[in-house]
Amino acid sequence: MGLIKRLLGICSTPIADAGSWSYENGRIEIDLNRTPELSAPYGATRLEVKILPERILIFKGAGEQFRAVYNRCAHMGRRLDPVPENRTIQCCSVSRSTYDYSGGVMTGPAKAAVKSLPVIQSGNRLYINIKSGAS
Repeated sequence: MGLIKRLLGICSTPIADAGSWSYENGRIEIDLNRTPELSAPYGATRLEVKILPERILIFKGAGEQFRAVYNRCAHMGRRLDPVPENRTIQCCSVSRSTYDYSGGVMTGPAKAAVKSLPVIQSGNRLYINIKSGAS
């Protein structure tokens, strides 16, 4: 990622198409047939709409396992991007706080982990339970 993008906090992960997922009663449901970003190894997408209490980053980790985290760096609140070659997620700011796939801090100025969310896969659907008013 270039310096200008880092200064502005612009991430590389695309936003999911509105028709590929839904949110109701604290649960996100994602249709994998309509989310091509998640079909590639280490693919990722993000959910950012007002109906959600927080931004969410969903990505495919090692072993084809799907993961989700609140998409907010614990240091500056900027968005996160997966870094497949390192199997990490990283803040899109110049500070480059880096987290493992479970949200734990690895490097950088962040002192706290990012919250990981449980992901359940059933066929071609992902289910993520989130709490209203997340921090």
